[in-house]
Amino acid sequence: MKLTIERAALLKALGHVQSAVERRNTIPILSNVLLSAERDRLVFSATDLDMEIIDQAFAQVDQPGQITAPAHTLYEIVRKLPEGADVSLSFTGEDPRLTVQAGRSRFNLPVLPAGDFPVMSSEGLSGRMSVDVTDLIRLIDKTRFAISAEETRYYLNGLFLHTVQSEGGAPRLRAVATDGSRLALAEMPAPEGAVGAPGVIVPRKTVNEARRLLDDAGEAVDLAISPQKVRFELRDAALTSKVIDGNFPDYSRVIPKDNTRIVMLDAKLFAKAVDRVATISAEKSRSVRMAIEAGRVVLTVRNMEAGQAVEELEIDYDGDPFELSFNARYLLDITDQISGETAEMRFGGPNDPALVLDPVDPDVQYILMPLRV
Repeated sequence: MKLTIERAALLKALGHVQSAVERRNTIPILSNVLLSAERDRLVFSATDLDMEIIDQAFAQVDQPGQITAPAHTLYEIVRKLPEGADVSLSFTGEDPRLTVQAGRSRFNLPVLPAGDFPVMSSEGLSGRMSVDVTDLIRLIDKTRFAISAEETRYYLNGLFLHTVQSEGGAPRLRAVATDGSRLALAEMPAPEGAVGAPGVIVPRKTVNEARRLLDDAGEAVDLAISPQKVRFELRDAALTSKVIDGNFPDYSRVIPKDNTRIVMLDAKLFAKAVDRVATISAEKSRSVRMAIEAGRVVLTVRNMEAGQAVEELEIDYDGDPFELSFNARYLLDITDQISGETAEMRFGGPNDPALVLDPVDPDVQYILMPLRV
């Protein structure tokens, strides 16, 4: 294998695929990236056996071939090469190492046979749809913060992507994430092909890697889904991943239907106030008490060691007074997602979940459980 490629193109493609490679691997080949030189292209593949990322870049190929090299080491070398450099990659077989050369810099890297590199099958991906990149970015960004990191409830460690029928009868593509304390839901009109596709739980790592790739995806993404796998096909890249084998809980049961206490407030001012008073909160619970009454909300944090913080904000509310406590970090995560200036918060009883809506984006909902303190 022998080729020449621009440093920028090489760095971009390596950056896309190398993040799939775990830093610590008991299987040596999984630490490597598969380099396949063919015609005028260099194709890159990386996998952790649960997810595979493939990308490609234009290259001047003098001799086609395949080899694998350490993914993170190669990426760091290319990252530190001068901008605008032409990089030559060569592996002759006579020297059992990959030669990377740019200007006066020369590196020799250990390799492993391309035949040992595992390839993830994309068979059975029957449910296919084309999704606008902007819409898919919105679904991910509005919900992924609520994905659970608790490994015991593995079925919550991903984003539940599925289609539903709206009240008006039109199908919707919906993304839902929850960790048991909060829930985020975002939806959009279902693209052609979405109806009948199975609902899948896309793992957290896959969601994050797909989101990174979407920044360079062009206008649309082809999404293919089966009960076992999901595949994102972008301009030059493709991400294939296993989905979580489990049943996502019936989240519709926790969405409040009778929260009649409606509070309208300035989302940014509220977030800054919560952040300020939470400075002295206990690290574990980060509890913030909200005392709501006509025209105002009083935020209070009490910490036996650090003292007390109180801040008052004007709100649009004219009902009976009530109080609840919430995790400050969760409040901030949700207010960060509000697109406009105003957030709408709907409350029920003292132990009922709060419903947070975005008046600018009616297709998102957030549910937050109060703390019992």
